[in-house]
Amino acid sequence: MSNQNGLMTKAEAMENLMDSYKERISASEILTIIRQVFKLDLESVSELPALPRAALDAYLEQVEKKVTGAEIRKMVNQTFSINLDALSALEGGKISLFSKNQWMVRHDKDLFAVHTGAGDIDVRISPTHYFMEQTGSEALPADLINALVALGYRNEENIGSCYFSNSAGEPVPDAFKGQTMMAIKKVIDQSYSHL
Repeated sequence: MSNQNGLMTKAEAMENLMDSYKERISASEILTIIRQVFKLDLESVSELPALPRAALDAYLEQVEKKVTGAEIRKMVNQTFSINLDALSALEGGKISLFSKNQWMVRHDKDLFAVHTGAGDIDVRISPTHYFMEQTGSEALPADLINALVALGYRNEENIGSCYFSNSAGEPVPDAFKGQTMMAIKKVIDQSYSHL
């Protein structure tokens, strides 16, 4: 499960930290691990349906055994719609992600930025400043536009991005998010892995 550089993924780092607790882990300790590993302060995310500490406390009360990192990541995704496994997979992928009114993943040499709107009902994919600097283009590449349009995105030629909005006004499903990320990753791997 290590990333492409052979380094430990964030999911693995979370597992290791959680395994180091001999006693039952507390909600505060879990929040600290998530903050430490993912650089994500759940308590400062404004768009959550429940208070993270209270939701984690309630979850931990229901669990009889020692909880794993995988179980916590699943609970965080189901409760707060923050997919920590997907964030872990994005690490080193040259893709920035802005969601829940904050950057979830962002590095100086990322090539494309994925912006999700309020409630995750819409998504915009744009080239980063670094991509524009390296390629001289202010728009998404044609192969990425074609892949995103095939998924249901609209090409916004005037601003060089692609946009998708769920017509039902519901959050975009994880499967669609995964397809989007795979389309972007495929284009990066085929044409821009040298950047």
